[in-house]
Amino acid sequence: MAESPEKLITQGVDYLEGPNSRWKEFVFTVKVMIQFIRGFRKMHFLGPSVTVFGSARFKEDHPYYRLAVEVGKVFSDMGFAVMTGGGPGIMEAANKGAFENKGLSVGCTIQLPKEQTSNPYMNKSVHFEHFFIRKVLLLKYSYAFIVLPGGFGTLDELFETLTLIQTKIIQNFPVVVMGTEYYKCIRSQIEVMVREGTIDENDMKLVLFTDDVNEAADHVKSYIKHKYPSKIKPSWILGENGNQASR
Repeated sequence: MAESPEKLITQGVDYLEGPNSRWKEFVFTVKVMIQFIRGFRKMHFLGPSVTVFGSARFKEDHPYYRLAVEVGKVFSDMGFAVMTGGGPGIMEAANKGAFENKGLSVGCTIQLPKEQTSNPYMNKSVHFEHFFIRKVLLLKYSYAFIVLPGGFGTLDELFETLTLIQTKIIQNFPVVVMGTEYYKCIRSQIEVMVREGTIDENDMKLVLFTDDVNEAADHVKSYIKHKYPSKIKPSWILGENGNQASR
């Protein structure tokens, strides 16, 4: 049964309100650890994936929704699993493009007071209670990041990803921003940051702005052609098998 918006809000405030009792903090830490382990187990044999970020609010008749469907299709054609936050809007569209193309479609879902519901176009999904756990999983298994139009959450995901690449916390994986008209102010702001010296000129190369899905695909291909790791073998002791990625 879905939890009420009031309970979800209370849960969020609870762990951000400052120090709690030692026992409460310990229980919270254990719950977080369990969610991380469940996510790692679920995604361990996922294979190379592309994460698509974008708004939950666009409907099927919107051009950005249709663009996201094409993104999901093209990257599944390339052999990638297509991973999203598993919700409606852009997330649903990208999952739909991969799912209907017989590709692997994956979601990292979260329950929110409003907007977030799971879409039906996923071969596999894992559910989280906290954004920071979900964001780790969306980053951990991806070789490229495609950012379509979205709100605060999408901008947070875009700039956190760029920050992690800039500071070499994660590898120099490609980031593609699609929706050049929508994001023209963001692009201008990045140019301002270069001029003011708050980022380096080379940091501009960390992101490609385009509306062309094929250009996005070629850009990703040029980055990661030789960067796939060797295949991880399943452990029968842990009850694993190589077919888990398709579940």
